[in-house]
Amino acid sequence: MSTVYLYRVVLYPAIDILNGQVVRASRRGPSGATVYHPDPIEVAQAYESEGAEWIHVVDLDRAFGIGNQTNLIGALVRKLGIPVQIGGGLAQAEDVEEMRDLGVQRVLLHPRAAAFYQLLQSIADQFSGESLGLAIDVENGRLWARNWDDAGRWTARDLALRARGAGLSVVSFTELQREGALQGADIEAAAALAKDADMDVLISGGIDGLEDLKRAQNAGLAGAIVGRALFEKRFTVREALACCSSW
Repeated sequence: MSTVYLYRVVLYPAIDILNGQVVRASRRGPSGATVYHPDPIEVAQAYESEGAEWIHVVDLDRAFGIGNQTNLIGALVRKLGIPVQIGGGLAQAEDVEEMRDLGVQRVLLHPRAAAFYQLLQSIADQFSGESLGLAIDVENGRLWARNWDDAGRWTARDLALRARGAGLSVVSFTELQREGALQGADIEAAAALAKDADMDVLISGGIDGLEDLKRAQNAGLAGAIVGRALFEKRFTVREALACCSSW
């Protein structure tokens, strides 16, 4: 019989922003992005109205090095009454400070920050551990990061342990081969990372139904970042929250 945990996995509806719109795009670049909605603020407010407790935002303009959506993100945060978690190429203390000044609750740092431990420790010394996390993307078992040739020499465990050593307690884990595929999330790998690093792990990439959320919860994961499944109406925020609370 599988173990049932007494806490519930936290749902993070995801909003990826490119050129001011909500999109789904490859991590490798903006070409071929699918536009889901023209107004990220409207989408975020809809998720909040359904009961979402967090919103996860990715600034793809910043991640791709073609600009940023800072003003829009600031407006989005001000419109919401729930916390916002953000990722997308954020690797410096000034990046974190900028996001915190906007009212962002948690910044998921680019993995490059953890590879340079003095940089990570400096950031962690300036901000509370609760306001920081680390974004970990893997492909074929190795770290992947755009425009970082040395990324593949790292494993998710390597960087998670560095993050924990610096005082961070949260990492997001994305298997890129599953991201956007709607074929199921790699719950097993995320759970192994949570155990090995003794950290809260947010699973991202491939979640396609409520069964994935049940599996994530049963595996002891702290959260699930869900994007395409919501836009493709595999389930609603309300249905996900009901699923996660019915244990």
